[in-house]
Amino acid sequence: MKFTRKATARWNGSGKEGKGTLTSGSGVLNATPYSYHKRFEDEPGTNPEELIAAAHAGCFTMQLSFLLGAEGFHGQNLETTARVTFEDGSIPYIHLELKGTVEGISADKLLEIATKAKEICPVSKLFRAEITLEINIS
Repeated sequence: MKFTRKATARWNGSGKEGKGTLTSGSGVLNATPYSYHKRFEDEPGTNPEELIAAAHAGCFTMQLSFLLGAEGFHGQNLETTARVTFEDGSIPYIHLELKGTVEGISADKLLEIATKAKEICPVSKLFRAEITLEINIS
């Protein structure tokens, strides 16, 4: 399977005083505002790191669900929070925190499958950052 998705960023002005918008091909993002203040200060709005976190959490969780199903585990209720750390002009860390329930699975087997999902998730493969994983399954 091969496909291409797209998003467009528009920016007006200088880096600190300027403002931009993000639009995704699906329309989920439609001229969504972003700016220096939204990225580096507490102004409400989105920013590239938040979007990376959403993409990584979504990709990892879906990959994990496929791998669990392939191993015969059903009755999944999964929630992943991705924390993207921006430091000195780079993203050195991404921490994935998995919560939820998976019927009939041992902690060791879940760790094995979740670690594989973290490694093969297409979004994980994009990063040079250290990606860590924490699991809290009931």
